[in-house]
Amino acid sequence: MKLAFILAYKNLVGSGLRTWLNVSVLSFAFVLIIFYNGMIDGWNEQARRDGIAWEYGGGQLLNGQYDPYDPFTLQDGHGVLPAGENEGLIPVLMRQASIYPEGRMLSVTLKGIDPSQTTLELPTHLLSEHSANLPVIIGKRMAEAANLEAGDEVLIRWRDKDGTYDAGNVTVVDVFDTNVPAVDNGQMWISIHELWQMTGLENHATLYIAETPGNSIDVKGWEFRSQKDLLKDLSDIIEMKKVSGSIMYLLLLAIALLAIFDTQVLSIFRRQREIGTYIALGMTRLRVVWLFTIEGSMYSLLATAVGCVYGTPIFIYLATAGIGMPTASQNSGVIMAARIFPVYGAGLIFGTMVLVVVSATIVSFLPARKIATMNPVDALKGKMQ
Repeated sequence: MKLAFILAYKNLVGSGLRTWLNVSVLSFAFVLIIFYNGMIDGWNEQARRDGIAWEYGGGQLLNGQYDPYDPFTLQDGHGVLPAGENEGLIPVLMRQASIYPEGRMLSVTLKGIDPSQTTLELPTHLLSEHSANLPVIIGKRMAEAANLEAGDEVLIRWRDKDGTYDAGNVTVVDVFDTNVPAVDNGQMWISIHELWQMTGLENHATLYIAETPGNSIDVKGWEFRSQKDLLKDLSDIIEMKKVSGSIMYLLLLAIALLAIFDTQVLSIFRRQREIGTYIALGMTRLRVVWLFTIEGSMYSLLATAVGCVYGTPIFIYLATAGIGMPTASQNSGVIMAARIFPVYGAGLIFGTMVLVVVSATIVSFLPARKIATMNPVDALKGKMQ
C-alpha cells in the first residue's frame, strides 16, 4: 500500500504541468461546491430565523374561511375562539383598506395586533406608548412605496363588519426594518383594540400566533399550521435553488473528471512497457490496477489540499463579512437579508471531500481495468491489445 502511494506520487510529480492543470480545475470545483452550498445554507438559516421571529412565532392558527393566498377571503375570514382556547395565542385581525398619500390611492392590509405582545420582533409597544389618535407602524418597503416617514399622517379608508365604509387619519409612529416582506409590503400595523372599535368586530381575529412552538391546536373551524408547515414554501425554494445550482458545479466537476479520465487513458497507453515490467517482476494485475487507480485518485487528494489552502481564507472572510445581495432580490417577496452569511459546516466540507475523492477514484479505475486484460509479453513490447 505504501509503495503504491509513493509510486503514484512520483508519477504525478513527474507529469508536471498536466498534473497541476487537473488539480487546479478539480480544486476550483471543490471550492465552488462548498461556496454555493454554504451560501444557500446560510440563506436558509437566516430566512427561517427571521420568518419565525417576525411572522410565524410558534405557529399559526388560521380561521377556516381565511386563505393566505386569496385576499378576497379577508372580508369573511375571521372569528372568535371559544372561551379558554386562546391561552398562549396572540390574536391578529386583518382588514383590507386604502390609504391616500399625496393624493394617490394605495391598497393596504390593516393588521391589528396586541401592543403588549413580545413574541414577534415587531415594535408593537410603540402603538400603546404614542399619544396619536390612531398610531400605526409600517416597514421600510411600505414607507418607500407610500413615501411616508415617522410622524406623518395619512388618510385611511376601511370597511366595518357591515361593509360600510369609514375613514380617518392615522399617524405613522415608527418605520421598522425587517427582512420579511410579508409583514412589510403593503402592511400597516395597528393596535387590535383600536381595530376592533373601528370595525365593530370585537374579539374577532383572522389568525392567532402561538407564543411558543408546541403541539397542534385542534379547534373546530380553525386550521393550525406549525413552523414546519409555514416554512414549507421557503424550504421548497431553497431546495429548488440547490438543484439548479448543482447543475452548474456538477458540470464543472464533470469537466475536471473528464480531464483525469483522459490523462489516465493516455498514461496507460504510454506506459505499457512499465506495466509489463511490473507484471513480469511478480506484481499481480490487481495490484497494478490498484496502483493506477491510486495515481488517479491522488489528483483529488491534491485538489482538496490546494482548495483548502486558498479556499479557507475566502470562506472565513465570507462567513464574517457576509455576501451583499442586490436590492431587487429583497423585493421579490422571499425572505432575504441585505447580507447573507454563509454557513460552512463540517458535514458540508467533508461531504464535498468524499464526493470529489470517490468520483476521481471511480473515473481513475475505469481506464485502469484495461490493465487486467493485458498480455505481459505484449505490454513489454509496447503493444496494446
